[in-house]
Amino acid sequence: MSNLHKNSLFIKEKAQQLGFFYCGIAKAEQLDEDARRLEAWLNQNMHGDMQYMENNFDLRIDPRKLVPGAKSVITLLLNYYPEQQQSDQSPKIAKYAFGKDYHEVIRTKLTTFLNILRENIGEIQGRGFIDSAPVLERTWALRSGAGWIGKNGNLINKQSGSFYFIATLIVDIELAYDDSFAKDFCGSCRKCIDSCPTDAILENKVVDGSKCISYFTIELKDALIPSEMKGKFDNWMFGCDTCQDVCPWNRFSKPNKEINFTPIPEILNLSTKEWEEMGEDAFKTLFKESPLKRSKYKGIQRNLSFIQSA
Repeated sequence: MSNLHKNSLFIKEKAQQLGFFYCGIAKAEQLDEDARRLEAWLNQNMHGDMQYMENNFDLRIDPRKLVPGAKSVITLLLNYYPEQQQSDQSPKIAKYAFGKDYHEVIRTKLTTFLNILRENIGEIQGRGFIDSAPVLERTWALRSGAGWIGKNGNLINKQSGSFYFIATLIVDIELAYDDSFAKDFCGSCRKCIDSCPTDAILENKVVDGSKCISYFTIELKDALIPSEMKGKFDNWMFGCDTCQDVCPWNRFSKPNKEINFTPIPEILNLSTKEWEEMGEDAFKTLFKESPLKRSKYKGIQRNLSFIQSA
């Protein structure tokens, strides 16, 4: 067995030990097709007020510019599907936000992972990314064999569905590369398109981010939610899982085993009235380690008011 294969096998074994259920490797190169697609998406203003999507275009399409000397892109998937579900009386919160902030959880794992690789393979220059830099992680996941891009824009894994985080580790060593995932198993299914409350999912795997409930409840920050969206949020207070909840492939989702993703009890059980009556100090205390802090107390109260006024 060559060193490339030995190192790649070692990387995949260590990834599994760190709790990642999938690890695949692709060659670092410029993503020309994605560049054209991203440019068209931005030109149609489907990113709304998410101005950061316009930044660092050249870094976004070429990992070698993001990490000098990059030769390999390692994709890691971490399951977040919860064992417990919310009460029917609670305003809806996307499942990824039930526990601790995944950025912190995964960043720690990536740092540990890179240190392990350096200790066992040799001097490696690299950087780990989780939702915090211009990385087209779904494309790299597809190129590493993790799955295909669904009509809702999510990466779908044939064995596990789509309830997982995608982390990316870009390194400057050559490795044995996995085959890209060549098939699309969505077929003629349109459940995600037909079920989207705001018609944000278009044809040809295009999602209009400026119409997505997650955009309005998380990314819009201090701005008012447009009045034409009233009555369309289906009680979603933070994020939205509708397109994933209806996806047939998510019947294969299994509860995660990550202790840090244990649901915060209040997220599962608080009623709308209890959320409305919560003070800012209580919010900051309860959700100091939660993704909900992204919307801040003010944003959560705005979202609550909006879905109640419908």
